[in-house]
Amino acid sequence: MRRMLCTSILCAIGVLALISTGWASPPKFLRIYCIDVEGGQSTLIVDPRGESMLVDTGWAGFNGRDANRILAATAAAGIKRIDYLVITHYHRDHVGGVEQLAARIKIGTFVDHGPNMEDSDSTREGYATYLRVSAHSKRFVMKPGGHLPFRGMSVQFLTAAGDEITASLPGAGQPNPYCASEPQAVTDPGENARSLGMLITYGKFRFIDLGDLTKQKEIQLVCPNNLIGTADLYLVTHHGYDLSNSRAIVDALHPRVAIMDNGPHKGDAPAAWQIVHDSPGLEDLWQLHYGMDAGADHNVADQFIANLGDKDDAANYIEVTAATDGTFTVINSRNNYEKVYAK
Repeated sequence: MRRMLCTSILCAIGVLALISTGWASPPKFLRIYCIDVEGGQSTLIVDPRGESMLVDTGWAGFNGRDANRILAATAAAGIKRIDYLVITHYHRDHVGGVEQLAARIKIGTFVDHGPNMEDSDSTREGYATYLRVSAHSKRFVMKPGGHLPFRGMSVQFLTAAGDEITASLPGAGQPNPYCASEPQAVTDPGENARSLGMLITYGKFRFIDLGDLTKQKEIQLVCPNNLIGTADLYLVTHHGYDLSNSRAIVDALHPRVAIMDNGPHKGDAPAAWQIVHDSPGLEDLWQLHYGMDAGADHNVADQFIANLGDKDDAANYIEVTAATDGTFTVINSRNNYEKVYAK
């Protein structure tokens, strides 16, 4: 049988129509779920290949509340295992839920900054539990500049165990004009200052998560020169406490959108909220909770807040889907309000 070649304009149009109705590859997105763990952190990131990374596990106790909420996010993302669990530091609101979570879902590799150095009974307990849970699994101790071997996104660590990158990232390294007016920060000897901080990139999309890094270490990343560059999405550091979120780093990052993982009575300090809110170029600030203690002047409009009440039974999350061109969408699971941020 002689084959017919598609040479006419009408034939070409027909081929394009077939592509538009299902033959073309579906668009591929990076997905981020900011999970409500009541003022702790738990952030699930899934790349277009289905590879996953969970940053922190929230609190222990509460009848497995935070593990349940994380599992609800994994179900929404369509994954059945966590490839990498990153523990930014060993405070209870970040590592506390690790035992309950590991009992219910497979974790491939544990990632941390190394030994606990904080003189605190609760932190020593959290670290001991973490060591017990991860004892028979793969474990990476990360250093600044290190990467995780994802194929569908890039995960680079900027800070670890109190150290930070010393060479600027590609395209960064410019003098930071916000350093001159930044007050000198006090030294923090605890686990917050030892947080793993990371840059996640997917094409042109850039997402910054610095755990609970405090001001002195933030400033070292961006002063006198900004070693990181800018970000499309900024997870507000340390739940929005003013021990973190120095103007020198927030303004230098120049985020387009920020998400604050605060609780109803945790984080959302007015001074830090104001710095993030006023950051040059910021299009929107989203919050996991209405900050009950911050007052109306230091909370965003209701449509940008996932949980409005003072109880912990709602568990609404904030979802982000990002494309390689830098365009991304933020969705509030409480009201299905979504907003697209075009590049």
